[in-house]
Amino acid sequence: MAEQHPDRSYKVVKAATAVTLGGSLLVLSGLTLTGTVIALTIATPVLVIFSPVLVPATITIFLIIAGLLSSGGFGIAGMSVMSWIYKYLTGKRPPGSEQLEQARMRLASKARDMKDRAEQYGRGEGAQTS
Repeated sequence: MAEQHPDRSYKVVKAATAVTLGGSLLVLSGLTLTGTVIALTIATPVLVIFSPVLVPATITIFLIIAGLLSSGGFGIAGMSVMSWIYKYLTGKRPPGSEQLEQARMRLASKARDMKDRAEQYGRGEGAQTS
């Protein structure tokens, strides 16, 4: 029975702590809700009165921020491309240069094929007779 006594007191302390913390958080939650309702009640007429100014101002600020962010992004992308081109032209072989070389070779091969076919067509070898 001596072992049950500390176990029981531990459970009582644990329950008291939980009730205290839970009650405190519940009171804080109620105070926050009350403050939010009061602030919303006071702010709603002000927002309605100033909405003809606030809505366009908000839209304008959003567009300005979006423009600045996109121009910064485009600037970073442009600098990255210029850096890649510089590395490619100086022979440092940046990532993706092998794919570019393969595409260039395929394009050159197709251009030669088209040139050969055009020469054959010009000589009359590819022309059909009726």
